[in-house]
Amino acid sequence: MIKRWKKYSQKYSRSGTEVKVLAQHISMSVLKARRIIDQIRGRSYEETLLILEFMPYRASFPILKLVYSAAANASHNMGLNEADLFISQAEVNGGPITKKLRPRARGRSYPIKKPTCHITIVLKDKSK
Repeated sequence: MIKRWKKYSQKYSRSGTEVKVLAQHISMSVLKARRIIDQIRGRSYEETLLILEFMPYRASFPILKLVYSAAANASHNMGLNEADLFISQAEVNGGPITKKLRPRARGRSYPIKKPTCHITIVLKDKSK
């Protein structure tokens, strides 16, 4: 079963031999995303893909899409080889919390808080 993921905004910046990708408003907890980001920080692009594909966590899929997108930008826009890329920086910051009210018994309400996060990944070229 393929799940549809909520679309999120991405910002790209490039300077020299590095590509920076920022995904904002990802609907997951910061702690769950950091658990995955800590595993891939400092690793090569190919090794990162293997780690993310076989991780059992649901939060690894948006991060996998982000790494794919960053590598595609590096190869298409800057002409870098994907085999030479590695993740130099990866960080997760907290985003705004979506708040709703759920109706409960006797006319009361219960707050529902859905956390979001911002994920930043920087890819650099090993050879340069």
